[in-house]
Amino acid sequence: MFFLFSSAANADTLSLKPFKDDLFAYPATLSSDTNGAYTVIDYREMRDINQRDEVPEKRVHPQYTDTGVRKVQQDLMLKTDAGDIRHIAVGKTEGAAIIVLYLHGQGGSRKQGVDDFTFGGNFNRLKNLIAASGGLYLSPDFPDFGDKGAAQIAALIDHYAEQSPSAKIFVACGSMGGALCWKLAGRKDTGGRISGLLLLGSLWDDDFFSSPAFKRRVPVFFAQGSHDVVFPVANQEAFFRSILAKSKTYPTRFVRFETGTHGTPIRMADWRGTLNWMLSKAP
Repeated sequence: MFFLFSSAANADTLSLKPFKDDLFAYPATLSSDTNGAYTVIDYREMRDINQRDEVPEKRVHPQYTDTGVRKVQQDLMLKTDAGDIRHIAVGKTEGAAIIVLYLHGQGGSRKQGVDDFTFGGNFNRLKNLIAASGGLYLSPDFPDFGDKGAAQIAALIDHYAEQSPSAKIFVACGSMGGALCWKLAGRKDTGGRISGLLLLGSLWDDDFFSSPAFKRRVPVFFAQGSHDVVFPVANQEAFFRSILAKSKTYPTRFVRFETGTHGTPIRMADWRGTLNWMLSKAP
């Protein structure tokens, strides 16, 4: 009976449908270890920015995007006890199958996470992936990277989780936004509710090991450029390996983009492959 129940449960796991997978596939793998959990990817600025973009770093070539997804995009305001939260929502605001949030870094805004043309079209791909799979994608503003910001994001998650009670919830954090990822993992409410964390060119936090999210074995994905001068890759790699040192089977992956810089992971991360892996491992 248990085997049959497990098989049925696994069969129900959501899998995001393909969207321009060939264009967004990782370049060559240079090396890997830890049974494939750690991978080094060949990244080249001439190919991955200059050839991919019509205007380097500002506008990707048209074949990488589909802007029809804007039909299900809304700029909204949510009033909560933690404050008013401006956010952009793409997809189903009720009854969503999956919820993904993107939290920007220093100097960013809610608009970064829905820009169709920057970062090689990777946010446009994320929007299309989530909308086509009956999900909800959220890109919010927040006041800081501390407790106030975390409280507002927790309130946003709480609101939309109530509208979509069966949705798995994944939080992707770019750069300094990672401070919020770790704070959410440590809170009783969000740490007990989120289904995965994605750290893109971001930082680490040893307090994660005492968090509700770690105890639930929430999947964690890291992507980092080897030439990141803001958050050195060696520190993030050491943190990734410290997770596996605590638990050899912990669901975590690390993708290192060789020669990549601070913004490379946001441009290059394979949203579909990563989120499908996380959906298969989510508690």
